Amino acid sequence: MSSGSLYVIKLGSSTIVNHPRIFEEIARISRRGNQVLLVAGGAEAIRQKYEALSRPMPFLTLPSGDDVRYCSPEEMPYIRDAYHAYILAPIREQLKAQGLSVFAQLGGDNGLVRGRKAKPIKAIQGQKTVIVRDSLFGQYTGSHTEFLHAALSAFDVVCLSPPIWDSEIDSYINIDADVLAAELAVELEAHHLRFVTGTAGLLQDVGDAGSTIPDVYEDEELASVQGRMKQKVRAARLAVSRGVCDVNISGPHSVEEGGRTWFWQGERGAPSFELLNKTIRIPSVSEDEHELARFLLEEVQDPSITGQIDEVGNIVFRKGNGPHTLLLLGHIDTVPHVWPVRADADGVTGRGVVDAKGSFVNFVHTLLEAEVPENGSLLVIGAVEEEISSSKGAFYIRDHYRADAVVIGEPSGEDSLTLGYYGLFKLRISIRRAQEHTAAKDSVSAIDELYQVAAHIRGIVQELDQQSLSSLIDIEHLNERGFITATAILNFRISPEAGNDYRDKVELSFGEGVTVEVLRSTPGFANSRSDTLVKSFVRSFAKHGKSIRYLKKRGTSDMNTLATTWTSVPMVAYGPGDSSLDHTNDEYLRYEEVESSRAILREAVNEWFRLNGGLHGAIDIGIQGTGASAPVVSR
Repeated sequence: MSSGSLYVIKLGSSTIVNHPRIFEEIARISRRGNQVLLVAGGAEAIRQKYEALSRPMPFLTLPSGDDVRYCSPEEMPYIRDAYHAYILAPIREQLKAQGLSVFAQLGGDNGLVRGRKAKPIKAIQGQKTVIVRDSLFGQYTGSHTEFLHAALSAFDVVCLSPPIWDSEIDSYINIDADVLAAELAVELEAHHLRFVTGTAGLLQDVGDAGSTIPDVYEDEELASVQGRMKQKVRAARLAVSRGVCDVNISGPHSVEEGGRTWFWQGERGAPSFELLNKTIRIPSVSEDEHELARFLLEEVQDPSITGQIDEVGNIVFRKGNGPHTLLLLGHIDTVPHVWPVRADADGVTGRGVVDAKGSFVNFVHTLLEAEVPENGSLLVIGAVEEEISSSKGAFYIRDHYRADAVVIGEPSGEDSLTLGYYGLFKLRISIRRAQEHTAAKDSVSAIDELYQVAAHIRGIVQELDQQSLSSLIDIEHLNERGFITATAILNFRISPEAGNDYRDKVELSFGEGVTVEVLRSTPGFANSRSDTLVKSFVRSFAKHGKSIRYLKKRGTSDMNTLATTWTSVPMVAYGPGDSSLDHTNDEYLRYEEVESSRAILREAVNEWFRLNGGLHGAIDIGIQGTGASAPVVSR
């Protein structure tokens, strides 16, 4: 029972019958906190049903030469029975064996999924072309999305199968299950769509099980794709062109690991931006980073680089084994919501492209291109859950990794270097009072009292840190069994000058019925300009004809989390993009800026290793910062 990201997984009936281990994979997906909608095909089930009845299965030959199953009104009851007995029943049994709750039905039951019967079709009988008018085959027109979203929240897995319902003719109609999965993924705004088939994705050579085609772009020809696989390709392209989900075709044991064929929107672009465009198109809202981490682990293949996904889900790459370690730390999660990625000749827009996938992809390119000396080690980590209060990835990194210097992957713009961030002091205030008439003498509503408590806390924090900022967010009001509860989040941004002990000076006790819970208390951090890390960037900027501009941001990053214990480790943040677009629906990243900031980062990394005794020895460059004093900016 989850409110997490939505997977739509299409299972062929052969997989359901012959590869029951697929349900172990589905269970793992569900247990990561995701919603799961299974769409089940029925070709094998229908074959078994007709075989059990010793009934011949009717087919029509189309003018194209393809044979399709003929579903007349007389055949529909047998098809429905086949789905109930051979598909839905074993799915319920398998999922319950995994400890999962399941809601499963035909799509057309109770009119849940709707369609429209197709126009009469032409078929070949003997040597003649005939018009078949009673074929109960049709197209998808919609579903009761509100009910489906409620079911997905209430059950671990929801399972639907053809046939669907046509209210105009008051009848069930058949539909291709691959297309049904694609249509539902688009309408429900799923994050991930998986077509599970008998092979590890599309094969270049159907006789070679290891010849998986890794990527398919919009207009690319697929000469090796034949038969039923053509329909999967058609459905995959439908979802890619209209939905927000990432899409791949995988085998019964490669949904979670192994070969897969990814489908990408648009044409294949320049190689230098291919990884960026792919990464943006894999949704990775906080707590749903698994797919992107696994994709990156498979995508980054180089004999000089080791890669792994650590215990909390961070993607971790390392180049070199020397004692001098430089950490490039980005994050791979985004805030909701996800919208379709769109690219033009100059750049790309999509959730997370600025904050902060553009920065992390530049880290990966730097990993591949940087010169790491024998005494050096370049560590690149994509952290999880940076955009939510848990910061699970950064806390794990803080406690389980080490580095001599850190570059945080956050948008600073190609011409600026971020030296520090404000801290975060996040409180949940809850007021619970017995209900009373608002006209009662001295009556103060729970909401009024909440504002009073918030104002009192704000006054205390303002005295401690005059540069602090605060906002009251996420106010909720509940009336239950004669009690009123008002709850809100009070968010403070704390300047680095406030130090680490400000929390101990804020009294949070307000008597009975008032609860103030500290959700996050992370101090601000500001790096000096005199260490070798900053000098490395200064030299790189100068080499590229730029003067460095220093920033201090009012936002918070994983830099703050590391700084709570990594007190003597130099840290800066650098990456392409305009940080004012963070968390907005207008994120856009220019390819030119991606390329120029990548070059600056690569040279800064090489320079840091030079200054630490590698890459032909250390040199004393003696360059001081040339920018103005660090301005304070949002994010």
